[in-house]
Order: sequence, then structure tokens, then C-alpha cells
Amino acid sequence: MELIDAVFPLAAMMLATGIVAGLLAGLLGVGGGIVIVPVLDTALGLYGIEPAIRMHVAVATSLTCIIFTSISSTRAHHAKGAVDLGLVKVWGPAVLMGSLLGAIGAAFVDSQVLSAVFGVVALLVALKMLLPLDNLTLSRDVPRGLAAPFPPLAIGGLSSMMGIGGGTLSVPVLTLMNQPIHRAVGTAALFGLLISLPGAFGFAYSGWGDARLPPGSLGYINLIGVALIAPVTVVMAPLGAKLAHRLDKRRLSMLFGFFLLLVAGRMLYRTLLA
Repeated sequence: MELIDAVFPLAAMMLATGIVAGLLAGLLGVGGGIVIVPVLDTALGLYGIEPAIRMHVAVATSLTCIIFTSISSTRAHHAKGAVDLGLVKVWGPAVLMGSLLGAIGAAFVDSQVLSAVFGVVALLVALKMLLPLDNLTLSRDVPRGLAAPFPPLAIGGLSSMMGIGGGTLSVPVLTLMNQPIHRAVGTAALFGLLISLPGAFGFAYSGWGDARLPPGSLGYINLIGVALIAPVTVVMAPLGAKLAHRLDKRRLSMLFGFFLLLVAGRMLYRTLLA
């Protein structure tokens, strides 16, 4: 009976997270991670999870959900020829290595550090969305030679620490390198799988046996959350997408930017209060 009393409110929180994250993901046209992590972090706080590990659970659970969505998204983009397999061969190993290092490194820092990383990156992405920078490029092509591993390593490491897939960071980076937007989005979907798999493994290993974890956890991954959030976001996202079609591209970009500003502000405020 005590187990049911502990699991039921947690399941309710996870279900609510999936509903909110799915609606916002569909409305704003983003992968679930950038939405799931802040919403789940709030839900875990209401449930009473210690602040020291709350972001770890949110990030790890988000990464595990992204495994399933990345597979589906990659297949759809590949069918349309929008996945740059040549770039994946060059960047893939570095993205994967960065993700694993990010997940392992996150185990040695407090939740406030993860909040700070999430807040800073979310703020930068928000500024990219709010400012008229759609046609801005920093290079004529993807860098080769000695500089080649550094962008994918950073993308993998930061994405893993934030609990997000490839799109939030990969798409802006690739477009700044003069890559077509549709190819950037399709390739980022496959990067999401390379980020989420080793990232989830790293968080499962590093959180193993922690007595502070909520019921139904595999390391820092909450399996109750994965079971409820992943399918619910899939169901709710089309409803958000219907709302999105009533807005033009610029308004959607502004809406997403303001949403990320709120998320970044909350994460940075939490870090400063610690």
C-alpha cells in the first residue's frame, strides 16, 4: 500500500509532464528534451525529490525518451533523403563520445551546475530565435581537418548534460555552417540517437544505487517517467502542431524564443539561489 501511495502521485506528475511537453513540443516545433527537462524538473520538485539530484533524474529520463523519438524521426527524414550520412560518418563518433563524457561528467556535479548549463545554452538559443539571424552564416562549409571534432564533441557533451536531442544545438550550428535547413534537421535527428543512447547509459550507470531516487528508477532514469512521457508526448504533439499552423514562422520563432527565455531565467535563478 505504501508503494502504491508513493508511485501514484509520481505517475500523475509524469503523465502531466508528458501532456505539457507534448503540447509545447508540437506548438513550438522542437524535440521533447528542451521542454521535458524543465517541466519534469518542476514536477519532481513538487513530488519532493532532493534538489541535488532532481536535474539528473530529469535529464536522464528525457534522454531515454529521446531514444524512441529519434529513431522514428530519423527514419522519416531518411526516407526523404534529408539525412547527410557523409557528415554523420565524420561527426558521429565525436558526437557519441561527447555524449558519454557529458553524462559521466554530470554525475560529478550538483544539479545547480546542470541548471546553469541548461540556462546558459537555452538563453543563447533563445536569442538566436528572437533575433533576425535566419540568414547568418559563420563559415562556407563544415570545418575539416584538426578543427573537425570540436563542434560535434561540444554538441554531444552539452546535449547530454542538458537532456536534449540533436536538434536544439545541431540545427543552429549546421545552419551557421551554411548547411540547408532541411538537411540540418534530418541529420540532427540521427545525432539525437547518438546523443541519447550513450547519454542514457551513462546516467543509468552513474546513478545506480542512489537511495534518494524516486520509485521505478534505473540509475537516474525513471522508468515510470519513460513509460508515461514518451507515448503521451507522441499523442499530444499533433494537437500542439494544429495550433502552430495558425501562426506564421516568425511568430512561432518568437514564441519559442520567449519560452526559452522563461526557461533560461528560471534555471539561472535557481542556480543563483543555491
